[in-house]
Amino acid sequence: MHIEQMTSSINVHVYSDALVLLGTAGVVIPLVRRFGLNPVLGYLGAGAILGPLGLGSFIDSVPLLYWFTVVDSKNVSGIANLGVVFLLFLIGMELSYDRLKAMHRLIFGLGSLQIVLSTLVIGIVAALAGSKAPVALILGACLALSSTAIVIEILSRQKRLNTNAGRASFAVLLAQDLAVAPLLLFISIFGAGDSGSVIASLALALTNAAIALGVIVVIGRVVMRPLFRLVASVGMSDLFVATTLFVIVATGVAAAVAGFSMALGAFVAGLLLAETEFRKAIETAIDPFRGLLLGLFFFTVGMNIDFRQIARDPFWLLAGAAGLIAVKSAILMFLARMFRLSWPASIEVGLLLGPGGEFAFVGIGLATTFGLIDATVSSFTVALTSLTMMLTPALSHIARRLAPMVCEDKLMDPELAVTPTGVSGHAIVVGHGRVGQVVCTMLDRHQFKYLAVDNDAAAVPEQRRQGRAVFYGDATNPEFLKACGLMEAAAVIVTINEPEGIDEIVAQVRAVRKDLLVVSRARDADHARHLYRIGVTDAVPETIEASLLLSEAALIGLGVAMGHVVASIHEKREEFRQELQQAAGSAASAPVRTTDTRRRRFF
Repeated sequence: MHIEQMTSSINVHVYSDALVLLGTAGVVIPLVRRFGLNPVLGYLGAGAILGPLGLGSFIDSVPLLYWFTVVDSKNVSGIANLGVVFLLFLIGMELSYDRLKAMHRLIFGLGSLQIVLSTLVIGIVAALAGSKAPVALILGACLALSSTAIVIEILSRQKRLNTNAGRASFAVLLAQDLAVAPLLLFISIFGAGDSGSVIASLALALTNAAIALGVIVVIGRVVMRPLFRLVASVGMSDLFVATTLFVIVATGVAAAVAGFSMALGAFVAGLLLAETEFRKAIETAIDPFRGLLLGLFFFTVGMNIDFRQIARDPFWLLAGAAGLIAVKSAILMFLARMFRLSWPASIEVGLLLGPGGEFAFVGIGLATTFGLIDATVSSFTVALTSLTMMLTPALSHIARRLAPMVCEDKLMDPELAVTPTGVSGHAIVVGHGRVGQVVCTMLDRHQFKYLAVDNDAAAVPEQRRQGRAVFYGDATNPEFLKACGLMEAAAVIVTINEPEGIDEIVAQVRAVRKDLLVVSRARDADHARHLYRIGVTDAVPETIEASLLLSEAALIGLGVAMGHVVASIHEKREEFRQELQQAAGSAASAPVRTTDTRRRRFF
């Protein structure tokens, strides 16, 4: 009886819909990846097929479909909307001052002009089609944006982010990401306006917006960093993850209470945390949630695709898709040439960014919620955007085939030499204590790029105030190392004094980068032999190094010529190195052995 009461108290509709979403992530997406397709397109297609407008519309005829389709999109919209919140938060985290400064001309020049011109042209077409001026402007702005998720994934998979087209595409996408927050703010302000003077309503709403966002920024600056320092000092990774999720959702809720979207609040939170020492650790903490929630968002977007709409207006839908891609591509190619990109790069940028993007769904959905856009226009626009997004991989293939036929690609703008994904060719210094600080000082002296990491939440802020590029985080976490640029790094230098931690770090590095230079601190000769066995390139035993320096000081003090002493010390150091490597039974570049070997204690 008790079990029956529990069962009756459960909302089966909500749970069955949630199971469909999770099942899609666990079954459909791995299949999509196996066939080399974009996961975003997989989620969109799955949502369209399994949603209430797809197979879900046949439940009355085939009741069994109830357990394999989403009955009511409202049951999962709350969870899926968190995907947009997380995406805006990460975009805010990515918009560091250094990145904006390095690519400012392409971001604020090429990117901004693309947004303005595309919005105007598409808005004029929407106005001629019968939309009112504000609605036409919203439609133009939403359709002017491209898909960051799909384009970056395609370029990353093709290893083309560092090409001319890849870097220019990244700059335009970054400008579009910057434009999302003002766009959502504009829609929120216009949607909340009364029937009186639009200008007066906008002015009042902008004033309220400035006050509300100012309060969020002030409170965020006062509270966020001390909060993360307090949590980091406890040393519990699960508590750090919980705090990160709390900050994202709390700022989103605060913005929603102030009359804006949750995504806008999360964006502000990302900006506030972008320059802190916790940036890398936060990116690592939310990465698993971000991928799943963003996928669920695309699934719910796919649920809004009505195949009947496509069947009713196939001509206008195909014409609209072709027109949107043609207009945006032409504008992008023209601007790219104006900003001194080569023809091949301009063609590839134009075709890659010609389709619509995921934030069109966000903007159109918000405008529909406020009643600014009716359901018919919203459905058509969502279908149009989805169709063009699905064509992005094919357009990328066409661009790569077509561009070389025009002329040879050349680097025409020095600003394109800026790597869009952050630092590369750098050294990752693990540990920023006394030893790590000396290492970083020498790297600075020789003008070699580095990024230092440490798990001491109290020491990291002080070092950052001194101008050091130090981040808080756990270097034994492979995802954190990747967030620090492990895949693009030139070396990893381990300066910590915990043998088990060193073993784990070396193992994680060697698991993904067997070719990387790995230099590690060691306690003594036995520890050095162990490190050579698990794959370090070079180990520096403290006892041996101290004895060599002591011998050097003594010999020079006794009157032996400094040149001879230095040469003999170097020779003896090399003898020790070779002896330790041979005793370890491997060369310096030996791969990682087994988990048991990694975790052995030698002292």
